[in-house]
Amino acid sequence: MALLLHIDCAAGEACVSLGESDNILAEITHMEQKSHASFLQSAINIILEKTGKQLSNIDAVSVSAGPGSYTGLRVGLSSAKGICYTLNKPLILLNTLEIMAEKVILEQEDPGRILLAPMIDARRMEVFTALYDDHLNILLAPGAYLLDGKGFVRPFANQVKKVCFFGSGMNKWKEICPNGNFDFMDLPAGSAAQNKIAQSYFVQKRFADIAYSEPLYFKSFYTTAKI
Repeated sequence: MALLLHIDCAAGEACVSLGESDNILAEITHMEQKSHASFLQSAINIILEKTGKQLSNIDAVSVSAGPGSYTGLRVGLSSAKGICYTLNKPLILLNTLEIMAEKVILEQEDPGRILLAPMIDARRMEVFTALYDDHLNILLAPGAYLLDGKGFVRPFANQVKKVCFFGSGMNKWKEICPNGNFDFMDLPAGSAAQNKIAQSYFVQKRFADIAYSEPLYFKSFYTTAKI
């Protein structure tokens, strides 16, 4: 497997890590969203020093490309693209919702018993969300959704398996969510999930175009009422 540098600034917490095969060699997190830009370079230097690696040793850079914070996404992707361009390394773009879902999958003894609904707060009564099975097959397309009660819940309520909600958008949905075969859980920390997905992308050579890559903003919000 490859030696990959991972960058995630999509949400309030930024994380930089170095993964090799199935192992995370080192990782650093940062909670101050307004200073993510200054954090990234110093964090990369610290991780390289801890692991005894050189930046030129990496095989690719993966970045959590959204949805999420507009500023965070721009900072993370710009840094990743700069490194890839300078070192002539591949760029791997990952969906933030998939990374979140994989975090929960890795924590489950029997992930096949549940479905996964990561939620990112998008302000007001809006969330970025999707619905996945334990193999990250898409059951509800990732997008920006309005929490409009019965309309929003329909794709989740029509499932046989229990649906687990988690992430920064979970609490405001929990307040208005009708009864159903649902669960609410804390999102696990760490970058093992990002590393696992990125390693798979690297093997498949699913690389992004450095010049034309853009964050996944999902700007247009819509309701699921007609689904």
